[in-house]
Amino acid sequence: MLKCLAFCFLVATTAVASALPGGRQQVARDAIQIGLSDDPAATPAETPAPAETPAPPDDKPAAAAPNEAAACTGVTFTRGLKYGEKNLNVLDVATGQSSGMKRPVVVFVAGEHFAGDSDEAAANPLVEQAMCFAARNGLVAFSVSYRLAPAAPWPAGSRDVAAAISWVHENADLFGGNKQEIIPIGYAAGAFHLASFLAHPEFQERDSHVAGVVLVSGVYRPTADAGDGEKSYFGTDASKYDSQSALPGLTAIDVPLVVAWSQADAPRFVAQGEKLKDMLCRAGHCPRFALLAKPGSPASVFDLDGSSGDLHERLRQLIGQIDARGLP
Repeated sequence: MLKCLAFCFLVATTAVASALPGGRQQVARDAIQIGLSDDPAATPAETPAPAETPAPPDDKPAAAAPNEAAACTGVTFTRGLKYGEKNLNVLDVATGQSSGMKRPVVVFVAGEHFAGDSDEAAANPLVEQAMCFAARNGLVAFSVSYRLAPAAPWPAGSRDVAAAISWVHENADLFGGNKQEIIPIGYAAGAFHLASFLAHPEFQERDSHVAGVVLVSGVYRPTADAGDGEKSYFGTDASKYDSQSALPGLTAIDVPLVVAWSQADAPRFVAQGEKLKDMLCRAGHCPRFALLAKPGSPASVFDLDGSSGDLHERLRQLIGQIDARGLP
């Protein structure tokens, strides 16, 4: 099993362009370090801090803009893998050079919207930036697209996440991943869908076991002050919000959790994160916690935008805990 937190070493990798139309061309051969290192020298100039963008609609946390010069050297993207029947039921995967050992798998569920008109998946540059870093540091990185309201209201997103994770579980080995070390990372609306998948066993499919979970700047219970996008997904009948909440079910799971938000997030995101943390601790299942320096983004998981505080370290600890279990 890969001891990805225990060592770093230099390898030479060959970049491969995505085979699908619209895929990003990867840059040339380079020498990189493997291992989730927090040493700035381990992640050379591909990850300077990007600029911030205005707050997105639907009261979501603000995202940081990617740096277009951020390199994905030595990373292969495989795009448009179907895990379901709909156009939005697709996965992308990023892999680096294999060491011949099964590697931990991270699955980004990083959708920022509950609703939308498009039925075609679009690449998120911030997610791809994080996927590149993960792949260059000895992990296998997937990203999930899911259906949107109003065409697909609650609980479509959670069911899609369940189907996607089941697909990853069944196929991780094809990309050098260890299906016993799957760690989904939910951000914004994606954090709700991931939390809801965990909290509602009825949404889960076979082979959907996860080893640990990271939830960043999410809403975990719909509220009356939600934006139009959320209400399009959950509906306007507030009497149903308790049954749609992920909060009670999350207190009953035993999966290791990392919960993060920023004090610069909109107040309702801060309140929801604090509520989740408090409920988990009262249930005897206190999560690892990270407070971000500014509104989060998928890139904050690896501190690529300088916002994560200790979120990167919490992820390292989580992978180390899973690795120490000695799973096959």
